[in-house]
Amino acid sequence: MTDDYYRRVNGVREPDPTLGKSRKPVAPEGAAVEPVPGAPSGPKHEAKPEHHAKPKRQRVILADPRQATSTLRARVELEEQTSWGKLLVRDLVKIQLRTASWLALLVMVTLCSLPVLFYLIPSFGRVTVVGIPVPWLILGVAPFPFLFGIGLWYNRLAERHERDFVDMIEN
Repeated sequence: MTDDYYRRVNGVREPDPTLGKSRKPVAPEGAAVEPVPGAPSGPKHEAKPEHHAKPKRQRVILADPRQATSTLRARVELEEQTSWGKLLVRDLVKIQLRTASWLALLVMVTLCSLPVLFYLIPSFGRVTVVGIPVPWLILGVAPFPFLFGIGLWYNRLAERHERDFVDMIEN
């Protein structure tokens, strides 16, 4: 039995000189070894296949050179908090505050108008659904999905404003 990593010379086991290096499989005696197309070639003294397909060259672009200066300048302005960077951040905060204020006003008008509606139209306040008065349902249950929807709407608007801000900085 012969080991893959040792060979015998005059009956003495010696380590294989190619130990740890990539080796080609050893063919049994009398077997013909054919090169596999596309396989790496072995030692330099072996014959190489006649036809090698050159790999197609590709141009690698790490960054768009036209964007680099403006993007870098804008980021430096923001990081160093220069007057222009502060102005950009202040505009973003102003837009976010305006959006929050409008949506808060919408919530206040909607929720505060319901008791006024029940006061002005007393017959609407006496209607019951499955034995529960409608004002209780509207004031006790309806505000929760309404507030959840307003919060979701605000979140999407805030993310849109932030995306617009980042796009403006990068372009």
